[in-house]
Amino acid sequence: MKKRNVLLLSFLMLIAILTGACAGPGATSSVSEDEMPVAENPVSKPEIVEEVNPVVLNQNSGSTSYLFSPIRSTSTYLMDVTGNALHTWESAYTPGNAVYLLENGNLLRTGSMRPSKFDAGGSGGIIEEIAPDSTVIWSYQYANDQVQQHHDIEQMPNGNILIIAWEMKTKAEAVAAGRDPNLLSDGELWPDHVVELDPKNNTIVWEWHVWDHLVQDFDAAKENYGVVSEHPELIDINFTSRKAGADWNHINSIDYNAELDQILLSAHSFSEIWIIDHNTTTESAAGAAGDLLYRWGNPQTYDSGSSSEEQFYVQHDAQWIPSGFPGAGNILVFNNGDQRTRAYSSIDEIVPPLNADGSYSLSGASYAPTAPIWTYVAENPSDFFADHISGAQRLSNGNTLICSGTDGLFFEVTPAGEIVWQYDYGDSVFRITRYEADYAGLPDSTSFVQSSIESVKGETLATGAGQNAPQGGQRQPPQAAIDACSTLSQGDTCTFTAPRGNISGVCTVSQTDLACKPQSPPG
Repeated sequence: MKKRNVLLLSFLMLIAILTGACAGPGATSSVSEDEMPVAENPVSKPEIVEEVNPVVLNQNSGSTSYLFSPIRSTSTYLMDVTGNALHTWESAYTPGNAVYLLENGNLLRTGSMRPSKFDAGGSGGIIEEIAPDSTVIWSYQYANDQVQQHHDIEQMPNGNILIIAWEMKTKAEAVAAGRDPNLLSDGELWPDHVVELDPKNNTIVWEWHVWDHLVQDFDAAKENYGVVSEHPELIDINFTSRKAGADWNHINSIDYNAELDQILLSAHSFSEIWIIDHNTTTESAAGAAGDLLYRWGNPQTYDSGSSSEEQFYVQHDAQWIPSGFPGAGNILVFNNGDQRTRAYSSIDEIVPPLNADGSYSLSGASYAPTAPIWTYVAENPSDFFADHISGAQRLSNGNTLICSGTDGLFFEVTPAGEIVWQYDYGDSVFRITRYEADYAGLPDSTSFVQSSIESVKGETLATGAGQNAPQGGQRQPPQAAIDACSTLSQGDTCTFTAPRGNISGVCTVSQTDLACKPQSPPG
């Protein structure tokens, strides 16, 4: 850490001690270090310092707010910069996985419908619009034996919703499309597709399918046989990075650019991002008009590079930086890394080679750029490592908000990489979104009352909720969770009954007690 921050931290600690000593019963104080949640796979936590350009918190006129829905919780929290719960929404479902605050003040949230035919990380199935009082005012199920929503959704300016989903393909269908039978370890394939839903009448008005844009060099008898390197606009049905499971693409984020009328997808299992054209009909999207406009991160996927040229590693949360923000039009990605190849995470910003007509230029055999224009890594790179879930958001002040999702560590960094704010939730979070004080959908200041904080009191360890704030798992566990492990040892499986139903987990030391800690699903 830079010397000036050390001096600043020392000064702030002195002030905190003095103000804490003088605080009355109604004063707000910071969470002490021994109260902070401890993650199962912790990263080194940088010191907490004030923002260089601190947001002035004024409960009478709104405040900078952070929205997140913990992976294993049915609650969604709007939190202020100090860790207080400004508002809480409840759902019947854990997330699957995305959540957004709409300009009308309602929550747009996905829910995980399990058990499911599609049992994989990020599985969802239902989309809900939830009012501030947690009343579900609209819902849409996109889940059956043939399709299932997963990971992310995106609301378009016209109110329609873009949905990522799996679709079922049998072994026979996959082999007929040129899939190597040896790459069907699950006996079926779940290629991704995107649908556009009109929520006014619950009608799907547009579709795009990976299955319509395939190439392969395995079976010359098939119509889609070709030289993979000559078709960067197509998707090699036999590309697999680690395993040949059914969840082949595992697209984990979707973003929409209204100016370009294009869609950005994060193809996790390909370690690359894809851009497709939305300015098509469903019929034309099934043909050449729906081929990939751009891809970046791993030229091995289209036989145009080696492992030394790979730049993304099972990334998440690809998004265009919005107009009016520093870096507008660039693409920001949480580049997770993986244990075998690159055991650290980074936030990468790239400048896509966009032409005036909305096309993208190849640079030789692969797409530009050769490297990100900006990257954040920890001073000791392995100190920042989230091998799944997670996200990043460019802020209007030029800083970047980061969610290290596996342990629920939220922090803000400057362009120079200095950490200026941090909050440790201590449990798995898909991603976090910051809303500025002037955002239309923020609750009115009259709703910033004790009742919205009281609503998270007494929740079970399973929700990750705490007393007076949306704290993580190190708050005192419920007595039922402690009792469940009273005759067991650390590491034993356990169950207990909570207000939301039966909870299964593993006996884990929490503070001084051995308690049943629910297990987080993979993201």
